[in-house]
Amino acid sequence: MEEKAKEGLEARKGRTRRKEGAPGGGGRRKGQELSNPFELITNEEIEDDLTSKEEKDDSRLKEESDRKNEESLENDQQKGGAETKQLDQTPLPNSKSRKKKKKRKNKKNVLGETPGLGDEDDAEDIESILVRIETPDGPSCQSQSRVPTDSRPLLYVEHRNLNPETELKRYFGARAVLGDQRPRHRQRQYVRSTWLTVPKSTWPRHSKTGISMALLETKRGIQHFAFEHSREYQQVQFKFLDAVESMDPNNLVLLLQMNPSHVDSLLQLSDVCHMQEDQEMARDLIERALYTLECAFHPVFSLTSGTCRLDYRRPENRAFYLALFKHMVFLERRGCPRTALEFCKLILSLDPENDPLCMLLIIDLLSLRAREYAFLTRLFREWEGHRNLSQLPNFAFSVPLAHFLLSQQEDLPEVELSQAQERAASLIQQALIMFPSVLMPLLDRCSIQPDAMVSSHPFFGLEAQLSSPPALNQLVSLYLGRTHSLWKDPSVMSWLETNVHEVLRRVDSKDPALDEAEQKRKVRYQNAPRNVYRHVILSEIREATAALPPEVTSHPIMGFDPLPPLDSIISYTRPERPSHPANESTLSLFFRSLLPNYNLQGEVGAGGEEGPVAGQNLNQGVNRLMAAMRDMLANIQFQEPPRDENPEGDGGEWD
Repeated sequence: MEEKAKEGLEARKGRTRRKEGAPGGGGRRKGQELSNPFELITNEEIEDDLTSKEEKDDSRLKEESDRKNEESLENDQQKGGAETKQLDQTPLPNSKSRKKKKKRKNKKNVLGETPGLGDEDDAEDIESILVRIETPDGPSCQSQSRVPTDSRPLLYVEHRNLNPETELKRYFGARAVLGDQRPRHRQRQYVRSTWLTVPKSTWPRHSKTGISMALLETKRGIQHFAFEHSREYQQVQFKFLDAVESMDPNNLVLLLQMNPSHVDSLLQLSDVCHMQEDQEMARDLIERALYTLECAFHPVFSLTSGTCRLDYRRPENRAFYLALFKHMVFLERRGCPRTALEFCKLILSLDPENDPLCMLLIIDLLSLRAREYAFLTRLFREWEGHRNLSQLPNFAFSVPLAHFLLSQQEDLPEVELSQAQERAASLIQQALIMFPSVLMPLLDRCSIQPDAMVSSHPFFGLEAQLSSPPALNQLVSLYLGRTHSLWKDPSVMSWLETNVHEVLRRVDSKDPALDEAEQKRKVRYQNAPRNVYRHVILSEIREATAALPPEVTSHPIMGFDPLPPLDSIISYTRPERPSHPANESTLSLFFRSLLPNYNLQGEVGAGGEEGPVAGQNLNQGVNRLMAAMRDMLANIQFQEPPRDENPEGDGGEWD
């Protein structure tokens, strides 16, 4: 029995050596037919099978040899050790090490630690893999605590921070946020996962929308994309413009019922719901618009790389900007400033050079509310040289406030705390000198009564506000309307009071920085750029909206496209419709309501004639109008009601 087992073992080892020696591990010559289809299995699988069989035979051999004599057992073990050593020297992977790994995995499974979607470590590994795929040159995202903030790109966007549930879980816990959603989440009908929003079961089933995204060009590692509309979607867009001009929200509802994925209709109807104080429906419509646009992304379009651009001059791209902005505002009002900050960075990364929605006017507020002080100070440090951020009132006051709040943290070293305090004092004094018209309205918003020394000083008095340019007043109103609540803290007010008195001392000593700041205010704040006006309209801050100039408010402002760029890139145009002169008389409008196809001033306006020819054409038009009226009156027939229906003579009121 022992000899038969040894012969079978040696025969199997011989076959193993022949397969190892063959090129590619196949053990089959060229032109030879496959007699066994399992010869196509890879070398690792063959080695696993052979090793397992060898181990079984060795175990049987060991049991039999134990019964007979111990000397033969020692000889067999020495031979097996030598042969195992020879197999380990081959380039194939070690089968015993793989077996040990499998045993370790099985031990974990026995203990109940099953690897899967619920494992947080695996989730972090998946997140790091996704970051490495989308940012091949950037650092990998391991975890927020292990990766320093300065090592990442400035506008780095994390996928997990785009989900408001991540922030709400941090505040209230997963059980309070999710509740009973976990079993339902597995049974939802949507199979496509998105980063910007989470699809809801109440939404219409997603189908082909007619929106797509194209890669236009790639320059210096920057990829330029653009959304595109199909011919069918263009027809729906024309119907949407007709519905907007009708000024009837019911037409938008009907259009959206027929086309549930039309993005501009979702945006416009969201504004209607917002004005009617139905905030839940308004937010839901914005999320539906984002979901529709994200389903149309190009395969290489990345939200986190920071190298993808969308030109705001193209009307097809503006819906994505506006949907992101309105979703960011809803998140901030919902109490998710960290998530809103991530969306703000995403919008800014789509076109950081032009910044069409002027996200720099709100990114400081979101950073302070999310307590991302290091990000705000880093943004100011890296962009001050080429963007001149200190000339914006919001950055001039928010950055020193961030330094002061950093100096209040106890976990920082003493050297960093003292540096933050010195930096905060220097910057807030520069801000007060550059923008003296901010102090008194800020104290008034915070319900703080200044002392007599400050209130009676002309530098911060009424004259400072009256001499401020209108464009600067608008920026100040926008900043105070948003961030005045952040200054109400007693420690912040005490720090501000100390620096205000220091500024007054510098004013009395005729500091040369005062004249320089006054010259900058006179030169730099004459007219605000168009993106600032667009941001003010979207912000809905009452004081800032009221300060818009007449050249902006004199034109109609559409919620789906506020203040379009003057140099827009039009890919398709709306069909021409019969235009009616703006200077029509009331009588002409009345006749037009009766005869829609009649155009009294058509010949005069179309021909552009003047003098007696125009008068003759006008007389001809009046004559035609009167003839049409006579024909209409002649054709009107009044039918008397049949007398049989009123035999009792009840119609006395009609006589």
